[in-house]
Amino acid sequence: MVSLFFIGLVVTILLTPGPTNTLLASSGIQVGVRKSFRLIPAEAFGYLISISVWGGLIGSISAQFPAVPTVLKLFSAGYIIYLAIRLWKTADIEESFDQPTIRARELFTATLLNPKALLFASAIFPVIAWKSTNAYVAHMLVFVLLLIPIAFFWTFIGSLLASNRVRWLNQSNLQKTASLVLVSFSIPLSYSAILNL
Repeated sequence: MVSLFFIGLVVTILLTPGPTNTLLASSGIQVGVRKSFRLIPAEAFGYLISISVWGGLIGSISAQFPAVPTVLKLFSAGYIIYLAIRLWKTADIEESFDQPTIRARELFTATLLNPKALLFASAIFPVIAWKSTNAYVAHMLVFVLLLIPIAFFWTFIGSLLASNRVRWLNQSNLQKTASLVLVSFSIPLSYSAILNL
């Protein structure tokens, strides 16, 4: 029921640096992995609410305008390419992780407002997820199960960046790798949208 393509896209987008992941990495730097683990439920609930709201809106609009999901998928593929280019161009710009200690409320708000939620709802989650309760639950459950280790990964990355133990592990290499992976996933996403035109 849940495709490998869905899993691959979710993993790719969740691994991409963004506001939520920056906060998780900052927390890993400041308080370590164990204390940062308490932030993961805030991220999960933020995405759960935001994706569900966007998905509900898209589901109700697409009933009247069937082309909406295809247009949003093309828009999302374009947005993924934009993210990839932006990540590549800013890979060598130092990002500041010096922020006040991150609290669950701030991470929840950042995730709730994260543009990735619209991307997940409009292009990554299949249309059936907004029409069938079983499909919605299955896809959301897989999403949350993928989110947990990836959130842990970002806090771990933060703790590694703080320790400076791994020389090749730096922001530039992370962003360039994420950029290439994003481009590789935008191509099949665009192709599937074009086939639906």
